[in-house]
Amino acid sequence: MENKITEYRNKLGITQEELAHFVGVTRQTIISLEQNRYNPSLLLAHRISQVLKRPHIEDVFLLDKLEKIF
Repeated sequence: MENKITEYRNKLGITQEELAHFVGVTRQTIISLEQNRYNPSLLLAHRISQVLKRPHIEDVFLLDKLEKIF
């Protein structure tokens, strides 16, 4: 699953460390998410979307076409 965490985080001037603190994970988790090496739980995706001031999880986390079908 691709995401726009880095883009929205940079627009808000939030560091990876700050985002990690705000959502209750480690900076390493944020790095893994930004590099698309890790898919978050629904709760974590929701928290990240809220901190990044996005009204919908789908604004931050992008499902590919195959994932949308199933």
